[in-house]
Amino acid sequence: MSQISRPPSSPAPARLREPSRASQVLLVIAIASCLPYLALKIAWIAGSRIGIPSGSSLLDEGTRVALISVNALTVLMDAAVIVLALVLTQAWGRRTPAPLLVFPMWAATGLLTPIMAGFPVQLAVGIFSGPAEKSSSNGDPFLDDWVFGIVYGGFIVQGLTLGILFVRYARQRWGHVWQGRMGELPRDEGRAARTAAVAGALLALVPIAVHLMWAAGSNSGLPQQRIDERTAEFNALEFLSAATAAVAVAGVLLLVFAPRATTFLRLPVKVPLAVAWAGSGAVGCWGAWMSFAALIPQDDPAKQPPSLMVTTNALSLVAGLLLAYGVASFLRRRTS
Repeated sequence: MSQISRPPSSPAPARLREPSRASQVLLVIAIASCLPYLALKIAWIAGSRIGIPSGSSLLDEGTRVALISVNALTVLMDAAVIVLALVLTQAWGRRTPAPLLVFPMWAATGLLTPIMAGFPVQLAVGIFSGPAEKSSSNGDPFLDDWVFGIVYGGFIVQGLTLGILFVRYARQRWGHVWQGRMGELPRDEGRAARTAAVAGALLALVPIAVHLMWAAGSNSGLPQQRIDERTAEFNALEFLSAATAAVAVAGVLLLVFAPRATTFLRLPVKVPLAVAWAGSGAVGCWGAWMSFAALIPQDDPAKQPPSLMVTTNALSLVAGLLLAYGVASFLRRRTS
């Protein structure tokens, strides 16, 4: 009787080592980068006007309760960055169940990555567009200029430190997940994952088209206030939003379909996985955040988001979740 050979088993993840000195330094930097934002938000909740110029819409009495609630929520969100940094660097964090860590990290990646890419782009476009372009907006300023520098600078540092810490952590715990090349992936990802990926890709076509339309200069579906304050920086950010959704779709489809085209056979698995992870998070989480922001009541009808903007954000939310399901299915099969 012929001997039946066993299929090769998946490599086991490496045992987690003690947090290094570099990880502890990154932890301190991550916590420090959260403090200015937390201090500003807590001050605003307490009634301070620091960084808020007179005439800003943040001072409208009709929206004060809603804005206090939003500020409280963002305090919790930024505090969650500190918790994540601790989980990724402390001994007790290495026993955290995977879902309790992976989902918050996916959301944090999705919220911070567009800021890390968009804020430098916005600054560069603002420099090259010249003073005339910058001064073309009408109305009172929303916040003092220094606030944006401190807040978004802090977000960039948070994204960098949290990203490095997560990669170091995940390399030890789940490093086998992203090993290999696309040509080595099985082509049996599962009908549910493929269906979700295709549905997410089709839904994402609408936000991609709308953001490209806005980037090209169209004002359809924009609130009047946004039209009045439109600059080249806005156009650049809209193009970046469309590009982010497009690469998210491409990354997820590559993972779940594992095409055998020669172009992709030697592509490292970690490339589409990283793109799909960050892209689906950006599409879904920013769609969720913008949909939530649309619920805040506005005294001025010109500030209310039109139906096209609301629909675009809602479709981004759903598309991001469907694409994320494809990523989650891939990770679950690889870790099993």
